[in-house]
Amino acid sequence: MGRDGDIPVKTEDRTITYFHSLSAAGFVATAISFGPARMGFGLFVPDFRSAFSMSTSTVGFVSSLGFTGFFIGLLAAQWMLSRQGPAAPVLFGLAAASAGLATVAIAPNVFVLAVGVFLAASSAGFAWTPFNDAVHRKIEGADSASALSEISSGTSVGIFATGLAALWMVHAGISWRLCWMIFAIAALIGLACNYAVLRQIDEVAPAKRSAQKWTSLLQTVAAPLFAIAFVFGATSAIYIAFAVDYMAEVGGIPGLSKDTTPALVFVVYGLFGLTGLLTARLQYLIGLPWLVRSLMLAGALSLAVIAISPGSWVGLIVSAGLQGVHVMGTSAVLALWSERLFPALPSFSFTAALLATAAGNVLGPALAGVASTAFGAPAMFLAAASLPAVTLIALVGRRTVAAIRIVDY
Repeated sequence: MGRDGDIPVKTEDRTITYFHSLSAAGFVATAISFGPARMGFGLFVPDFRSAFSMSTSTVGFVSSLGFTGFFIGLLAAQWMLSRQGPAAPVLFGLAAASAGLATVAIAPNVFVLAVGVFLAASSAGFAWTPFNDAVHRKIEGADSASALSEISSGTSVGIFATGLAALWMVHAGISWRLCWMIFAIAALIGLACNYAVLRQIDEVAPAKRSAQKWTSLLQTVAAPLFAIAFVFGATSAIYIAFAVDYMAEVGGIPGLSKDTTPALVFVVYGLFGLTGLLTARLQYLIGLPWLVRSLMLAGALSLAVIAISPGSWVGLIVSAGLQGVHVMGTSAVLALWSERLFPALPSFSFTAALLATAAGNVLGPALAGVASTAFGAPAMFLAAASLPAVTLIALVGRRTVAAIRIVDY
């Protein structure tokens, strides 16, 4: 039977009717919340430095505050999901994105800027995991994996589009404030689209949420999952907060204006991040242990290249490209890994993995900002690169490999 859009035909075929609508709604939500709302601060750090006279340490703390919003959003989304269904957290998150992006656009000082960044970044915590729950309940079979893949691809496209918007800003000579106001309007449009879709399917999941205790996830076999999630969160947040600012600080890329460099980093990041769509296929071909090792290596090399060659075309493409592969691939792995490790708790276990990521998000930029001020940016990036490198070495251990292979089938 072919897909007939979103017009219900038969009760027993209703799951088919949700494929297009849920995929599109989730794609828009992740594109906004993980694009300008979560990544926008790092992209526009050079502009914020100039406008608000921000030190490197201040940049790190504001970035960490944004990721704190992400952490809180994850917890709140799980609570709302269990009581009101998927629509409530998604719509609340997109409303927070709209308000936060608009607040940044009109911010008169660093304090208001930080509030806007916090609100905007919290949307990423609210707007992703509820779709895992909705898809598992409304879409069956192979279409379920396809829908989740399309939803997650919104992240790369959102980052790519944010980079293009910044390029347009530079070449059109418009203010970064106007750019952020356009982001806020896009978030409002996304809110309206998701409201139209999710109000038709919203319902509280039939599973007994009260029985879902955090302690049920605290198993030895899950330790590698949460450790990798934490390291991934720390290093990816450090890259977002400091990479483009450092590239611009050293003079940018030869032949380009200094202001163009940050936008190009995010364009390359988003394009290479689309490789995350191949994650399930690669896991099948090479196995999860080798896939995780490869992703950790990509993350380590990405940060090391920034330290060694921040002012070259090769450095930009290799570093941003590897970071895109690392971030999108690891994100997909966390979703796949958590679901297979705890098949009865797909959304709950994925939220737990993202909470470990968010903890790394919060600590990473704050500590990196202090380290950069004390020892310099190159030393800070090399130290950050050591985290996935050490994780890569740890993955060679027989017990760790055995724990990962449990979900390899």
